[in-house]
Amino acid sequence: MMAKITEIWRHPIKSHGREAVRAAALSVAQTLPWDRQWAVVHDASDVDGSTWAPCQNFSRSSKAPALMAITCELDEARETLTLHHPDRPDFTFQPDHDSAAFVDWVTPLMPANRAQSTRLVRAQQRGMTDSDYPSISLCNMASHRAVSQKLGRDLSIHRWRGNIWLDGLAPWEEFDWIGKHIRLGTAVLEVKERVVRCMATTANPRTGLRDADTLGVLKTWGHQEFNVYAAVVESGHVAVDDSAELI
Repeated sequence: MMAKITEIWRHPIKSHGREAVRAAALSVAQTLPWDRQWAVVHDASDVDGSTWAPCQNFSRSSKAPALMAITCELDEARETLTLHHPDRPDFTFQPDHDSAAFVDWVTPLMPANRAQSTRLVRAQQRGMTDSDYPSISLCNMASHRAVSQKLGRDLSIHRWRGNIWLDGLAPWEEFDWIGKHIRLGTAVLEVKERVVRCMATTANPRTGLRDADTLGVLKTWGHQEFNVYAAVVESGHVAVDDSAELI
């Protein structure tokens, strides 16, 4: 197996925006730098970000599809984010200091019958991914194309909210990697598990409207899974166009 990295994406606020990067330094027992660095707590949760917490404690796109249409840019030096959404004005703020202003900005995107966003918290140990270990999600472009083909329309890769995209593989080849090690650039990751997908993937990342039965399409293959989670076991550097190979 030989493939290459085609795209790298981080999501600074869990479920609230995405940003492409050309390269990243991966560290053992850590997520992709700045990925899910912050998360949005809702009014039915009391978590504070000091330790990892499961996704049901946070506002997320599976319950609020409009969040899927948020994009962002992070100024790492100033720890300042700029958010964009087709139905909201651009918004620049510091997540550690402007939580109330952020809630005001995002509230119109939240369904009235769902738990409401109350505050931002910073993940103090590692990125607040959905897994109970520090994970990086690896996605296969061929599997994505297979879903699009069966659905009969082009889909955005952003429905899957993945970190590292690979091309040059067979569809679903990534499912055979569980328990194996993969070298990405100079880093080595252990592939841990398949990712069970949720309603977030049914929403269009351009409009924030649910418009595709992605889960139904996945079930035609006998599962509801797309991409895999991996954990960094040897620190290193990854970049777009780097090679990827099982070792």
